[in-house]
Amino acid sequence: MPVTPRQPLRSRAWFGDGGKNGFIARHHLRAMGRGGHNFDGRPVIGICNTFSELTPCNGHLQILADAVKRGVLQAGGFPLEFPAMSLGEPFLRPTSMLFRNLAAMEIEEQIRANPIDAVVLLTGCDKTTPAALMGAASAGVPAIVLTGGPMLNGRFKGRNVGSGTDIWRMTEELRAGTITQEEFTEFESSLNRSAGHCMTMGTASTMACLAEALGMMLPGGSGLPAVDARRGTLAEETGARAVALAGSDLTPRRIMTRAAFENAVLINAAIGGSTNAVVHLLALAGRLGVPLELDDFDRLGAELPLLIDLMPSGRFLMEEFAYAGGLPALVNDLRDALHQDTVTVTGSSLTANCMGAQVYDREVIRALDNPVLPAGRGTAVVRGSLAPDGAVIKLSAAAPHLLDHTGPALVFDSIEEYLAVAEDPTLDVSAETVLIVRNTGPRGYPGMPEVGNLPLPKKLLDAGIRDMVRVSDARMSGTAFGTCVLHVAPEAAVGGPLAFVRTGDQVRLDVPGRRLDVLIDETEMDLRRSAWQPPKPPVTRGWTYLYTEHVTQADTGADLDFLVGATDSPPPRQAF
Repeated sequence: MPVTPRQPLRSRAWFGDGGKNGFIARHHLRAMGRGGHNFDGRPVIGICNTFSELTPCNGHLQILADAVKRGVLQAGGFPLEFPAMSLGEPFLRPTSMLFRNLAAMEIEEQIRANPIDAVVLLTGCDKTTPAALMGAASAGVPAIVLTGGPMLNGRFKGRNVGSGTDIWRMTEELRAGTITQEEFTEFESSLNRSAGHCMTMGTASTMACLAEALGMMLPGGSGLPAVDARRGTLAEETGARAVALAGSDLTPRRIMTRAAFENAVLINAAIGGSTNAVVHLLALAGRLGVPLELDDFDRLGAELPLLIDLMPSGRFLMEEFAYAGGLPALVNDLRDALHQDTVTVTGSSLTANCMGAQVYDREVIRALDNPVLPAGRGTAVVRGSLAPDGAVIKLSAAAPHLLDHTGPALVFDSIEEYLAVAEDPTLDVSAETVLIVRNTGPRGYPGMPEVGNLPLPKKLLDAGIRDMVRVSDARMSGTAFGTCVLHVAPEAAVGGPLAFVRTGDQVRLDVPGRRLDVLIDETEMDLRRSAWQPPKPPVTRGWTYLYTEHVTQADTGADLDFLVGATDSPPPRQAF
């Protein structure tokens, strides 16, 4: 039986029209073998599918889409699946981040332009989840997220290995000569053993957890492995819930409030989430008109310790997190620290959804009095003469002895310029050096790639050194580690101070004082600024041109300036 909505369904403007326009909408569906009972007033549920064989992490979403359809049909809805641009980390160049806003814009316009009463967002790989959330937030119709889930643990020589995290480790060991090429190849074939996204607490897992924390996913949806049969059951439940959401006022704007974002920032600290969450949450908040600032991540994040013992900040992987109770168990532990009145896609609050959820393994999900790391070891924000608008550093992934460090800068104008000499045994570099690579920000690259965890110079690797202070206007993978200062704003390409620092300048990183400074006087800085010439635009046509002309800086989310702000989605004007 059709579900009775609480508000008029958008789809009736298409299918309920008794004249020419309704005929056109209905009879083309009949051509697909869809009987008239499908559009007799049932909610139309769009299934936004970011499946692509060019995005291996999302390569199994077709299976989940079928399960979502079953749930929609069982609940009395009418499912219509549509594709959306898929953003895969392994293949997209120069970086998938260049296309996050494009995918978000496509998803927004597809939802707005079509007869959709609610939408299920099928996501997985890093940028697909924030892009889908941003698009749905701007479109304004009820929406619910279902991620594809993490892959099973990697296994190499009898131990668990994690995607990303162990890639960085093993790559550096190969460069240092401590493992052979044969061992590296064996590791490569042992790491990814199933469908799904990275099983470390990288960006994909972080954004899945935060989608759940924001209230946009059913409880427990972020942690279950991709190949766990319970994810199929969850997909059916998600489809059924989308039917209940259709015609309701539970839109993304009502769910993702300031309080919900504060919960997400707190949970990001507790899980040791990716620094990429900062730029994605800032962009998402901007789409909704929610006041969220860079310093909120430092201020709120300092309130909770690191409680999830997962790579890259700990020992375990998402499989153990799910079996230990997943996000519901963590939320239940943290309920007194969270806002308890935030509504979710279930219609109940986040804490109510998770009430009574148990922790089954206290090695993986630690108690508040036995954290992996104490409060204040999450994402820190530093400012100063080198980063007036802020930069971020993931403390749980950094070497403690480098958090208060002064050393000479070694500056490169591009990542290619640095990589060309990184293997040079005569490179003038030491453990005290502050390695700086610029022109890797939103406009400068373009797209702000994940190159911020710069590979260490071979000279230092050979000396047994495995970390150094690195500074850039780039991002780094959420699976990565190291004392890396990221997202420096303003970036070098728009005339930020990073453009003026020179090799040999003394640079001071003072994380306890939240400072990042180049130790030259203001007169010298002014002279360098006046002599600076902005770089030529990288392209003069297409998406990249539009992006570089309108992208905002990292401290406000690197969104397009004309997409910031909340909107609604009344049915558009007729086509015929």
